[in-house]
Amino acid sequence: MELYYDLHIHSCLSPCGDNDMTPANIVGMAAVKGLDVIAVTDHNSCKNCEAAMAAGEEYGVLVVPGMEICTAEEVHAVCLFPDLSRAMEFDRLVHDQLPPVKNRPDIFGDQQIYGCDDRICGEEPWLLINACQISFDGLWELVRGLDGVMFPAHIDKSANSLIGNLGMIPPDSQFLTAEVKDLTKLHGLRREHPYLEQCRIISDSDAHYLGDIHEPELTIPVRERSIQGV
Repeated sequence: MELYYDLHIHSCLSPCGDNDMTPANIVGMAAVKGLDVIAVTDHNSCKNCEAAMAAGEEYGVLVVPGMEICTAEEVHAVCLFPDLSRAMEFDRLVHDQLPPVKNRPDIFGDQQIYGCDDRICGEEPWLLINACQISFDGLWELVRGLDGVMFPAHIDKSANSLIGNLGMIPPDSQFLTAEVKDLTKLHGLRREHPYLEQCRIISDSDAHYLGDIHEPELTIPVRERSIQGV
């Protein structure tokens, strides 16, 4: 079975995400565009996943709970989980490793938390775009301990990417999937970093605005249409 996907989308909880990126709006746009499965992956938080999953039930879009973590090295990685409870357990782990720096909405943007009634129910006080104290090296085992998966985000970008920040892919890495923003760069990336030959390559929108959510062009094969299947 092939599913049209976009597994890297930011909601209005991310300070860089547009305030129109409410969980319901994201899922509604995904449904209009014809996507089968999406993941809501805010910076260092999973707190809008529950509302997005509830909207997914209404719109018939499979929503995977996730997070785009910013590691101690300022490497961005997408972490996906098989259910909300484990996503929220990871949320608590990461939150405890964030520097206690308060958000300045006037500078960085709002960090809005939505309830399943599609209304704002809170604001995240700590600035979510900071690096947490979890290293990239230890991230795989931490996520796998919660039955989740992790893949480095937009590895072809010069900033906040595994290759851009570290200059290499550590040879003892364990990830089996990597995200490339511009697939025309894939051949060169594989030539320079042979580790990628063993990886499934996906490409997501990293959307911060509704219009940037992917069109139904790329698919992933799954055995069943479920979060676990994805």
